[in-house]
Amino acid sequence: MHSVAVIRQLGRYPVKSMRGESLATATLTLQGVLADRRYAFVQTASRSSFPWLTARELPELLCYRPCVEKASPQEVEVTVTAPGGEKFPIKSHELRQALEARSGRELFLLYDYRGSYDVAPVSLISRQTITRIAEESATEEDAWRFRPNLLVDLEDGEAFDELNWVGRIVRVGDAARIAITEVDQRCMMITLDPASAKPSPAVLRCVAQQHKQCAGVYATVLTPGEVRVGDTVSLES
Repeated sequence: MHSVAVIRQLGRYPVKSMRGESLATATLTLQGVLADRRYAFVQTASRSSFPWLTARELPELLCYRPCVEKASPQEVEVTVTAPGGEKFPIKSHELRQALEARSGRELFLLYDYRGSYDVAPVSLISRQTITRIAEESATEEDAWRFRPNLLVDLEDGEAFDELNWVGRIVRVGDAARIAITEVDQRCMMITLDPASAKPSPAVLRCVAQQHKQCAGVYATVLTPGEVRVGDTVSLES
């Protein structure tokens, strides 16, 4: 086993497609980061395999700020601050109705203890990859644009080196272990500014044309554990 990176940022997204929370420590469970993507608003009329309301349909969803008030494997309590400053419990009818009015879609709130993930419970990307994309697309560097759970700083590697970890097992901190399962095929979400939701199409154009649409990787949790900013990331032999 040899160290390859250090954790620089931990993030979770209590409500799918809303703004993320920065954490100093996080609990990695078999379902991913505790309280991550446990809530999602679902389009009632959708019969697709991707029925959630996301910033693809309503970019301003990124401007809603969830805050976890209480979290356990069985229950997560969340308060959401709307762009105008109003605060709502996640289960309030007023929040759902406001999102229905803004999106023009009938919605219902889904709670899933397993998380409402696109592909896998954990997303990881390196700071070097984010810096390279910002340079090549002539846009401002911002890790939140890519919505990672784990932002790592490679010790000796170069941008996009984390893509070579697919199929490997990674130890994070003292005990947690994750299996890197596949590369992250990016979509228009990365074009949206994570604070203002304003689009920058050059970001996705860069990733699609220069990097086969891949940036970062997905992982599943093999061994739960606590992880912290500053923890070492190591590849198992």
